[in-house]
Amino acid sequence: MSVKKGLEELRAVRLRKRDALLAGGQQPYPDRFSPTHACANGADGDSVRVCGRLMSLRDMGKTIFGHLQDDSGRVQLMLRKNEFGDEPYARFRDVVDIGDILGCEGRVMYTRSNERTVQASDVIVLAKSLLPLPDKFHGLTDDETRFGQRYLEIITDRDVRERFRTRSRVIRLIRGYLDERGFEEVDTPLLQAIPSGAQAAPFETHHRASGRTLYLRIAPETYLKRLIVAGYDKVYEIGRNFRNEGMDRSHLQEFTMLEYYCAWWNMWDNVRFIREMLQHLIHEVCGSLAVPLSGLTLDFSGEWPTVEYRDLVLQDCGIDVLAYDDVDALRAEIARRGIAHPAHFVGGLGTVIDKLYKLVSRPKLVQPTFLVHHPAALSPLARPNDKDPRVVDQFQLLVNGWEIVKAYSELVDPILQRARLEEQARAKEDGDEEAMSLDEPYLQAMEYGMPPNSGLGLGVDRLVALLTGQTTLKEAVIFPIGT
Repeated sequence: MSVKKGLEELRAVRLRKRDALLAGGQQPYPDRFSPTHACANGADGDSVRVCGRLMSLRDMGKTIFGHLQDDSGRVQLMLRKNEFGDEPYARFRDVVDIGDILGCEGRVMYTRSNERTVQASDVIVLAKSLLPLPDKFHGLTDDETRFGQRYLEIITDRDVRERFRTRSRVIRLIRGYLDERGFEEVDTPLLQAIPSGAQAAPFETHHRASGRTLYLRIAPETYLKRLIVAGYDKVYEIGRNFRNEGMDRSHLQEFTMLEYYCAWWNMWDNVRFIREMLQHLIHEVCGSLAVPLSGLTLDFSGEWPTVEYRDLVLQDCGIDVLAYDDVDALRAEIARRGIAHPAHFVGGLGTVIDKLYKLVSRPKLVQPTFLVHHPAALSPLARPNDKDPRVVDQFQLLVNGWEIVKAYSELVDPILQRARLEEQARAKEDGDEEAMSLDEPYLQAMEYGMPPNSGLGLGVDRLVALLTGQTTLKEAVIFPIGT
């Protein structure tokens, strides 16, 4: 018998039980229930009303045992025929299945095995389930089902529930830390006329009322910096971004980011702040600054190493990326050294440098490391370094080969910013779909005067994955894209 056929037959049986409830004058989907206790609460002797999903069921003849589960945990349920009553006992046996949501009234007691139990005096069906839960021994093993029907995995695996509870706590801790230090949370548009703030291909949509093409936000950066122009000293947003790029273990096309900006800071102020914030957050979540992940221990204590971008790539492949201002010459050198097939290195100069670094260097950065002073071609919105304008005052935080944070001293010179964005626009015309667009409204805002400031983007999904021992972002997002 096929799985689909088996499910259809089980559903038909449960439908008949639903009909039996209706025939007996019981509503299988009542509108409310008033619990007095959560399943994990209640002391010996307490009279309680609890509700939750029935996760197990054992019929011992004259006694039925089960486990009721709500968001707090589980409690054992016990129905004794001689105390519950012959008719309600028989009705319970006839209509109730594992997976049903029940309301129960009774008294808390402990069995001889010392398990906290509600001895039921009344049980009602609050939602009759028509499909069975996954097999408790084998669970959900198919990723498409796990991600697409995440609710089933959360029901049957409490560790998954705790993972997403941790995600919520991480976001609360981020908000609390920033709020306590004078940052103000704002909302910026998800639908934008110009995709700006990052080098990434956008998703397009059509705005029928105006007849315009709009884009899903790739980053809130240029809007948040307009608020720095407006006089905000410290501003942040936690929200979704969308980038029309490939998916892998560390990339999703829809993801959650923290971005903040602080007037009067430079990148080094930001380095100190984010290290202290993350150390606080990690200690609160994990109880330690030593975080286990896939057989290794990530050490977030103390000062984190700082590595120069140019030196790192030179060390790993022998190419000095600052020696090239022509992308064709750089491609030729990469090909001469046999690093990878030339077809891998398409795009403008910044894109090719970035691909080279990601291929030869990034996977080696396992322990928390600050990578600083990126080539100027990589970051059109970052401020040039005063001593060497070939690089920008930028840093990334790398952990286990993942970029967790990207930040820089912001470029506030509107003339230089225009030149940078015009160069990006030319690269886009030449086929680099991840190059930035010319953002005239942002440039206009800059011309009113933007104070020196530093901003930062933190990948919330990546941080949660690391802190919960996951090696792919889909495990850190409740309903990942495409499911």
